[in-house]
Amino acid sequence: MRIILFDGICNFCDASVQFIMKRDNGAFKFASLQSDIGQELVARHKLQGIDSIVLIEEDMAYTRSTAALRIAKRLKGLWSFLYIGIIIPKPLRDPLYDLFAKNRYKWFGKKDACMLPTKEQRARFLA
Repeated sequence: MRIILFDGICNFCDASVQFIMKRDNGAFKFASLQSDIGQELVARHKLQGIDSIVLIEEDMAYTRSTAALRIAKRLKGLWSFLYIGIIIPKPLRDPLYDLFAKNRYKWFGKKDACMLPTKEQRARFLA
């Protein structure tokens, strides 16, 4: 199972989950970082202080730009070609990711509570 953990109060993160769900052919399950299951998975994978996207794949946890690129690899259409960015060394990719992540609330805003999935989407979210 592939699980994406995301910031449930971030507007950009919510929009990203919606974007992924339309293009992943059901490849991913989702949980917010703020949820009980999200916190359990963060603890299990020893991801202290994490507030970025996390991809758990085959019991390995990927964060930041590596998570984003590995997710893109599974999307239909031309989005999968973004995975080519994995050849850029992580010390060059992650600072760009961090700059975006640091400003995501300022640029896109945040919510008071996590999103409520539609009836059709509920099966894709871990309780």
